[in-house]
Amino acid sequence: MDRSDPAAPAIRVGGDLAFATAAPLRREVDRLLAEAPPTLVLDFRDLIFIDSTGLSVIVHAWRDGQRVGTAIQLRETPRFLATILDMTGVAGLLSRPQPDGRSERPTTGSSALA
Repeated sequence: MDRSDPAAPAIRVGGDLAFATAAPLRREVDRLLAEAPPTLVLDFRDLIFIDSTGLSVIVHAWRDGQRVGTAIQLRETPRFLATILDMTGVAGLLSRPQPDGRSERPTTGSSALA
């Protein structure tokens, strides 16, 4: 985890994000959202595989982030993840404006998905 920017802590997610491995990420997301930072970054540069449980962690982060006023930013999303986010509608969900009017923009490198 990168806490160099306290306003946007980053969690680096790598390997397989699946049923057997998603629980630690969810706990870390919950722990950080309890602090209600303005932005929480999920960095997927080392992700190899994601299943529906892993995808649900992203949706959970968005939903709970909405509740506490934290924008969820996806960084370095591999092409396969960007495709899954798009096909499932999660990319559109992530790009919805927050209650305070800020827009969450999932990104691949420096370009937006939505």
